[in-house]
Formats: sequence, C-alpha cells, structure tokens
Amino acid sequence: MSDIDGLLHPDSILLDATADDWRASVALAGELLERQGATGAEYTRAMIASVEENGPYIVVAPGFAFAHARPSEAVHRTAMSWVRLARPVEFGHAANDPVTLVVALSAKDQKEHLQAMRKLATLLGSPRTRAALDGARTPEELLAVLAEGAPERSAAPAPASSTEPGPSEGPAAAEGSVPAERATTTEAAAESRNKILTVCGNGLGTSLFLKNTLEQVLDHWGWGRYLTVEATDTISARGKAKEADLILTSGEIARTLGDVGVPVKVIENFTSTTELDAALRELYDV
Repeated sequence: MSDIDGLLHPDSILLDATADDWRASVALAGELLERQGATGAEYTRAMIASVEENGPYIVVAPGFAFAHARPSEAVHRTAMSWVRLARPVEFGHAANDPVTLVVALSAKDQKEHLQAMRKLATLLGSPRTRAALDGARTPEELLAVLAEGAPERSAAPAPASSTEPGPSEGPAAAEGSVPAERATTTEAAAESRNKILTVCGNGLGTSLFLKNTLEQVLDHWGWGRYLTVEATDTISARGKAKEADLILTSGEIARTLGDVGVPVKVIENFTSTTELDAALRELYDV
C-alpha cells in the first residue's frame, strides 16, 4: 500500500491556480495526472462525468473535493494530484461549498492507495494541518506538511450529556432494524449484522474517506472488534444492504440509492469524527 509521498509528485501540485468553475478545477487536477503519465485524457473526462451523473458527492469536507473515477484502461498507474485554488468555486454542495482544494486520484485497483487515503483523511480532519496545507507556499512545503502528519487529536469526544460506550457492550442493531415497540437490548443486539457500508459512486475514493473516519470512531469506542466497515459503490451497495446494519453516504448518493431496506444516513463532512460519532449514537441508540 502506497503512502501519500509515493503517489504525489511535486510536479503534480498546483498552488493558487485559477479555474472558472468546478469542471475547470477538476480538469486542472486531471491534467496534472496526465502530464505525469499516470492517466490518459479519458480519465479526466470520466472524473467530470462522474460529478455530472452523481452530483457533487466528491465534496467530502468543507472546501475540499476529492476527484476520481473508476479504474480503467485510461489509468496507467496509481497517483494523486493537488490543486489549490486562488478563488473558490461552487460544486453545488449544500454544506461544503465553496471549494478551494481539489485532490485527484487515479487508482489501478481497489487496494494500492488505501494507506494514502487513510493518512489524507486524518490530515484533512485536523484544522491545524488543513491550515498549514492551505498556507504552504511551494509544493515542497506542502509535501513536508503531508509527511509530518496531523497533530494528535481525540478521535471523537463524547458529548457532555452522554457516556462513552463500553467495549463490552457491543453494537445494537441500527434504528429501524427492529420495530421500536419491540426492540429490547437483547433483541436489537441479536439483529445486528455487525457491518456498516460506506458508499460512493465508485467505491474507491470518497467512501474510503468515510470508512477511515468511521473506523477511528469505532476504535475510540472499543467497537472496532465488533463491526466491519466496507467501502463500496452504489450498484454493489444495493445488493449488499441486506448484509449491513446501515449505510453512511452523501446526500447525492443517498438519493440515488433510494430505499434499500436499511437506514441510510447522510454525512456532510467525511473527515469529521464528531459528526460520525453523533450519527452512530443516533443510529445505534447509544
């Protein structure tokens, strides 16, 4: 599994660039991949088409869009590019617009970039590190911030009115799995399928951001041993929904999925452990 420094070359970093709209910003990120020989022009077009078809689901955190498309013959190797905009652009996301940072990924398969995604999600979830990335003056400075890593932070502090779930409790079933009038703790636990799906259009980009942040919360709770988190795409999610307690995804993908028989929770900031903590407490009635 490659780390960020193995996927992001200094020549694939463009700082304080100008783009007229979101399509132009994604095109800039795609052109950087093309110049490095990581992709062909078809891949850049596919990244833009993915947003046109699925909506601005790639805007996974305030000011941040993660552009990608499915693996194809247009991908020659796994790589990343980084575009920081001088003027923000609108993608049409209700909560996370406007966007100033567009990171693009070209992936040869589902596994090679996992370590980089895990680290990037953690880095962008730290306000201090995000500020350092936004203030980097050169590609070399930006890479140094990425290499240093995010400051230590609590994965998901429990709200003052609640207590942190104990490791021995384990997850109960998600809300809706058992009728409320009959859902005792024993029955709910018995109904739990011990799996959560994180879903995006392609199953290898934004869903991994969400998976990584969710796993931080579960580990903080001591529930990591009980629950499996699987990142997947919209088509696969419909078939796998019956195997899961619930689905976490963006608003755009939730509308595409429709009713799949399990709770579907919309997450606005895929890098926010606080938002994921609150969602789990609601869905598992903690």
